[in-house]
Amino acid sequence: MKGHFDRNAAIQWFVAAVTLVLVIVPILPIFYQAFLDKPLYYPDAEPTWDNFIALLTEPEFRAVILNTLYFAGVMTAISQSVGIGCAILIGRTDLPGRHIFGDILLWPLFISHLVLAFGWFIMFGPSGYITLAVQSVADIEPWNLYSLTGMGVVAGLAQAPLAYLYCIASATSVDASLEDAARSAGAGTWTVLRRITLPLMRPSIIYSTIMNFVIALEILSIPLVFGGPAGIEVFTTYLYNRVFRTTTPAYGLVAAAAFFMLALVMTLIAMQGRLMRNRARFVTVGGKATRPRAFPLGKWRWVAFGVMLAYVGFAIIAIIGGLALRSMVTLLSPLLPIWDLFTWDNYEVIFLYPVYLRSIGNTIQISIAAGIIGTALVTLIVLVSTRSPFPLARRLEYIAMAPRAVPGIIAGIGILYAAAMFGPLGWLRNTIWILVAAYVMRYIPAGFGAIAPSLAQISQDLDRGARTVGADWWRTSRSILVPLIRPALFSCFALIFILCFKEYVTAVFLFAPGSEVIGTTMLQFWQNGDNGPVAALATIQVGLTFLFVYLARRLLGVRIYG
Repeated sequence: MKGHFDRNAAIQWFVAAVTLVLVIVPILPIFYQAFLDKPLYYPDAEPTWDNFIALLTEPEFRAVILNTLYFAGVMTAISQSVGIGCAILIGRTDLPGRHIFGDILLWPLFISHLVLAFGWFIMFGPSGYITLAVQSVADIEPWNLYSLTGMGVVAGLAQAPLAYLYCIASATSVDASLEDAARSAGAGTWTVLRRITLPLMRPSIIYSTIMNFVIALEILSIPLVFGGPAGIEVFTTYLYNRVFRTTTPAYGLVAAAAFFMLALVMTLIAMQGRLMRNRARFVTVGGKATRPRAFPLGKWRWVAFGVMLAYVGFAIIAIIGGLALRSMVTLLSPLLPIWDLFTWDNYEVIFLYPVYLRSIGNTIQISIAAGIIGTALVTLIVLVSTRSPFPLARRLEYIAMAPRAVPGIIAGIGILYAAAMFGPLGWLRNTIWILVAAYVMRYIPAGFGAIAPSLAQISQDLDRGARTVGADWWRTSRSILVPLIRPALFSCFALIFILCFKEYVTAVFLFAPGSEVIGTTMLQFWQNGDNGPVAALATIQVGLTFLFVYLARRLLGVRIYG
């Protein structure tokens, strides 16, 4: 009938438009600003190549490129070596206590790099508790975190749990018959591991390697905490310093550098796609169930246990415990009794000043709002891209996954420019809603990954059955599909909530008085040298995060990070 309103098409096109806007908004202003001789909100700004010429001829930027690549390389090598090793030890051997180790290894995934950086500083910095303890015994400087290698080690150990998470599933699902065939031919444990198990884990290894390298490019806190005092700059601190450490921000230069970084990250993401094209070569799980046999460690069993205990103890438990301990003392030193230094002053600073309490409240509000809005939007995106006749369904899925290639620091700069460039977005500035929008955009891919697999498990016979009785796409989706994926929706909300709760890099460029979050407040404390309040606020963030994770798992049965 002429003039008939098609609500299905309207909803599908609306979802596609909102997704496209969210993805383009952080990128388009950076591209525009990079080719202007003045800030983009100046009416007389003119096109120019000078920003790129100045950037590429600046000696400091050449050093930044080399520093970034070296830092990313060290971090990736360490995170992958430790993560893959932990996945094999926990998933494929008779290591004592492997299930407990497996749970503890995931803890850093719930904590921001900013908190981990402060923890490493408190325990392993020049005046760190463990550093001073070693020096009091050996009278040597045991390590130096204020170097590119030191920063890479800290970041690598912080990111090893991500490599472990990606590799543990493939390590435990290798076809046992392949390994048994190798053993029957006389191959030893090491040969089977090297020639059969590790090659079959290649997709997970490739994916986690590129992901960790990309994350290394966008980490801000660790290079800021350990590289700043030593005058070492990488991509992220270069952008940060050109905006916050100069009287007149070099907007064009910053945009050109951000554009360069964005192009590099997108290239890496595209490379990942090419490397993963022929996934069928690595399929080892078929219709016949198999259970891989654990590799016996023999005499190395307790040696491996000691190595794993040392890693978990020093790189995870000591970092989190050190933060909590530092928050309750005036000074943390092995040379003085802790009970003589006990105080609640650091927490009083947080709870007596409204601005610091507001940062906690804002973080919770932003995380809840982004979790709800993000879950709703991602649900619609998944429904439209996978279970609708929308003509651009496949392209919508590609657009939804695009934010994977947009680092947090780029998203923050881009949305800051967008708010200045587009008048209708002006009301978002200086409010928490600009952070909500930025966080939702950043974590669309994470939410998509939480919901899409569950929806894929639901037979499309249900869709067809509903339509035979007159239900349209929207009614079918709302009444049948959404209720069936409710557990996945809870998981999506929990995942986005946690990611937003620990996010700080995007907020660095977007917060204003009244819209502070925990991460930006911790950075301000650190810049002022207030290590006690930093530790107190970090401990509060860690405590609230673990409380939410516990409630999500126990009360809602939510699975977070696998």
